[in-house]
Formats: sequence, C-alpha cells, structure tokens
Amino acid sequence: MDVGTARPSTVLDTAVTTVKRRARVRAPELVGRGWLNTGGTTVSLKDLRGKVVLLDFWTFCCINCLHVLDELRPLEKEFEDILVTIGVHSPKFVHEADPDALAAAVERYEVHHPVLDDPELTTWQNYAVKAWPTLVLVDPEGYVVHVAAGEGHVEALRTIIGELVAEHDAKGTLHRGSGPYQAPEPASTTLRFPAKAVVTPSGTILVSDSAHHSIVELEADGETVVRRIGTGERGRQDGTSPTFSEPAGLALVPNTHGYDVVIADTVNHLLRGLDLTTGEVTTIAGTGEQWRDGETDGPADKIELTSPWDVAWWNGGVAIAMAGNHTLGFFDPAAGTVRRLAGTTVEGINDGPAEGAFFAQTSGLAADGDRLWMVDSETSALRYLEHGEVHTVIGKGLFAFGHKDGDADEALLQHPLGVTVLDDHSVVISDTYNNAVRRYDPAARTLTTIATDVAEPSDALLVDGELVVVASAAHRLERFAASATRIDGAAHEVKRPSTDIASGAFELAVVFTPPTGTKLDERYGPSTRLEITSSPPELILEGAGVSTELVRALRINDQVTNGVLHVVAQAASCSDDPADEHPVCRLTRQDWGVPVRVVADAPTRLPLLMGGMDEGAGQAT
Repeated sequence: MDVGTARPSTVLDTAVTTVKRRARVRAPELVGRGWLNTGGTTVSLKDLRGKVVLLDFWTFCCINCLHVLDELRPLEKEFEDILVTIGVHSPKFVHEADPDALAAAVERYEVHHPVLDDPELTTWQNYAVKAWPTLVLVDPEGYVVHVAAGEGHVEALRTIIGELVAEHDAKGTLHRGSGPYQAPEPASTTLRFPAKAVVTPSGTILVSDSAHHSIVELEADGETVVRRIGTGERGRQDGTSPTFSEPAGLALVPNTHGYDVVIADTVNHLLRGLDLTTGEVTTIAGTGEQWRDGETDGPADKIELTSPWDVAWWNGGVAIAMAGNHTLGFFDPAAGTVRRLAGTTVEGINDGPAEGAFFAQTSGLAADGDRLWMVDSETSALRYLEHGEVHTVIGKGLFAFGHKDGDADEALLQHPLGVTVLDDHSVVISDTYNNAVRRYDPAARTLTTIATDVAEPSDALLVDGELVVVASAAHRLERFAASATRIDGAAHEVKRPSTDIASGAFELAVVFTPPTGTKLDERYGPSTRLEITSSPPELILEGAGVSTELVRALRINDQVTNGVLHVVAQAASCSDDPADEHPVCRLTRQDWGVPVRVVADAPTRLPLLMGGMDEGAGQAT
C-alpha cells in the first residue's frame, strides 16, 4: 500500500489524531472535478443524510485498493438499503488523472457505486488522508465515526455499521431506500479489457478476457473467435464450463500433468490449468483465500496466493508475479508445490540476493534462458532475476516516472504491465500508463519507443514476425512493426509532498487499536511485528530491521536530504468474549512507503495509523 503525505488542512485531522475527548466532527463536503455512476448528478453529503456513508479513497493503479473493492462487494449487498459507498479517486500517476482513463477503470473493475473524480486531491486533503486505500465512515447525521487505512477491515466495518443502524433506527434518523448509484449503459465488444496473450502450438492466440471473466481463443488474425472458455460470470468453478475472476497472465507449459496453459486467476488468488484439447480447467495452486501472513512454501493446494498477475514458464516451473504482496512465487508442477522465489513483501526497489530484494507490484514476466525479465508497475521499473540475483535496468523508485527514451540510467516508464522477449534478446515493454510500446536493447542499454497512442497496452507477442499488442483499454489486439523512434518526454513525480522529519533521534510509531470486541492475541507469543527499512539504506543510521514492538527509535542521517521510509506492520487480534471457547482471530497487516524530507526543526515523531480508529477512541498523537 502506498502512502501519501498531503498536509492536513481541516478540523478532521484533529479528530483522528487527538486523544481524550469525544468531539463530533462534521464530515467535509465532497469536492472534485465530476462524478461517475450517478447519471451525471452531483452528490453532496447533505443529499445523503439518513444514510451510512462509506468513503473509499482509492487510485486504480493500487493493488491494495483493488482488493478493497472486492472486499466491499458483500458488505454493500448486505446493507444495500442504508449504506452508500462513495469511491473518492485520488490519483497517483499522471495517467490516472485522465477522466477517460478513470471511467475505463471504473468499468474494468466493476465499481458499482458512485465515484468522485478528485484529480487535484481536494477531498483527499480535506479528509487528511495519508494512504491508499483509506476508508472513512460517516453516520446518518453527517459526522465522521470511523477511519481505517489499508485492507482487511470488512468485519470491523460490519460491526460498526450494525451499531449505527440500531442507534439511528431508534433515533428516527435512518432512512432506508436506494442511493444515488446509476449503472452506466453496458458496452458490447468481443473482448473487454483483455490482459495477457500467448500463441498456442497450433498458431492461434489465447487471450485472457479479464472483464468478461473468461479466456478467448482467436485465429492468428487476432479477431476471429475460435471459442470462449468460461461462462462469463465471476466464480471459481472447474470443468468444461469454468468460471474465473479477472484472469490475467497466461503461460504455455509442457502437458505432462493434464494441462497445456497455466492461468493467473488474479482476483480468485489461484493458478488454473487449461487443457487446450478438451477445454477443461482445473485448479492447480492456491486455496482461493488471499495470503496475508503465514506459510509461503508447501503443497500447492494448501498455500494461499495473493493477486497473481502474470506467469511464465522458467527453469522447469512456473514463475508467478505475486502483485498482491510484492514478491515472486514459483510453482513446481512435478512436485505439486509452491514456494517464494524472491522478495520480502516490502514495496520498493532493492537489488541483490533474491531473498532480500524489494519489488513493487510486479505485473509482467518473460523468460530468456536463465534470465527472468519483469516489470514492476508501481516503481515503473524494468528488472530481471538471474542466478539468484535481482538487477534493476530502468526505474528510480515509487515516486518517479515519465516517458523518456535513451540511456537506461536516464530512461523513464509509467506503470508498465507487460514485458516480452524478442528473438534477438531485446525486450518489448508494454508501457501501460504512457499508452506506448517501448523496446529495450540490453547490449546497448538503450530504450526506444515503438508505438504511441496505444490504449493501455498490457502485453505483447510475436505472431508471424509481427508484434501483436494487447491494447487493453481499446478492447482489441493491435499490430505494429518493430521500428523505433526516440522520445524525450517529461519526468514526473508523484504529487504527494514529502513528510518533513528531523535528523538524529527519531521515533516511528504504528498506532493500532484492535477492532471493537477484540483484543491483541498473546496466546502464542508477541502479537505484533514491525519491519522498517529505507531507500536509500543510509537514510536510517540506527533502528532499521524487525522487532515485535510497534514503536521504534531510529536515528536519521542528516547527510541524506530525501528518501522513503518502508514500513510493514502487523497485529494479531481475537474476539475477547470469555465465554467463547473458539475465538475468531484476524491478522491486520499494512505496508507504507512514506516519502520524507530531512530538515532542521522538523517533527521528531511520525505516527502511522494501522487498522481503524473509531471517533473518540483515543489514538495517540
């Protein structure tokens, strides 16, 4: 999860950081460029009096935000007559501020609630939001009652909403009925937001048709449908009438275990196998539950995955881009096992031995002998893994991106999702948020542009000597020659201003309040864990590493002026009813990438909110 650092500008920040008083804080009005999913109608909080309002601050590049969209679906259904969810879209990348791109994302991810377009971050700053995603509950009288950053908060939200319903039903301030959501007219195209593609042994093209929740086989022309595999409904059913949930990556594999293709069934957190002869689909890895903590190595049907985005046949198995926790996984079909291949779950760029590397939402993979190429979308980076070592070719970190060709050290990408190796070992990059296709020459270490004005390319492949690109937002495959031009575009940085911190002695505190009706689970040892690192590493002189306390004393280097604090925290809590013989337990886990500026006379303490905080709950300042 990324974290922004917009300076608090309203009274709301006092409400969410002050202890010892139960101030009722009026929710600031919703202000932005426009609205989606309302039929063109502007929505105000005054219009929503009598409803429980859930504000979801999100940006469509963020995998944690996409997790929250799926988590909220059953909650929205359960409370459909009293709960109004409003998505507040506050963009990170330049492309995400494009209104057409936002409209496409709202359709792509099946967002079935009103969305406020907030490109100038006005509402973000008015609510003092600091992280994607953040959830804010507003009661039927228009007051903020709960704030939660990150994902995994559905049960706490369900409890609080239930309490609000009872309270305001009794007061007569709850109004039941439909909300302002109006579904847009559905579009009809053969493909809808296709994600990845491969050429089959028979020369046809297999495409993951993500928004149609299916796999489509096309003739070599890339247009004529041979067959559709999948019913089109969300689900996880195996067999010859299978269901998927936003499938993405595809990899051809030797058919020694009953399948020819491995499919990254992204939102189901599964790998599926497809027999091209029969069309039968089987689940080959994952449990269907999202990994949050625990084992990463073991029998494939027992290990949880998290948003597998792409797959590639490499070194006798299937490499997995585990976008949901910033790692790479490896599926061994012969052994029937899954293991972590690389990464620590910390989001960022850190090269070196695979087990200590940092990744950032890896979304594309391609094998070239012993080398596994990848693109990390959140750091706009091209990287590779070879002989146990991770190397970065292009990419400067979580907050720098652009469209610039030339020497690899100066070249820039913007949220790329696909990577393809050509016969000459050069690499084609689907530079998604630049709407461009790029080519990297490893021998010359240079980047050039092959094509522009491609609608969110997400993958590419060679078919009969031509480059076929998955133009995801155009809902089709497009063909290009491999000739290249040079573009010297602008460099960009994420808008979020850095957080000023002091050099020398410094305290970082993760503030966690167990959800209502629960307590920290100390039955098997420490219930909390905190990991802190930095980019560059020399930003922290003392105190980096792992501990079981959520408060850490650091020493900040006065010779480093700018950097990023990487923070991963978790806390285990269980229901605290003494009569409950088998308490219900949950793990809250959250990661931040905090851009910081080291300046004189800056604060010597940085608090980060993990989990939720009820109004007046007593969060430390």
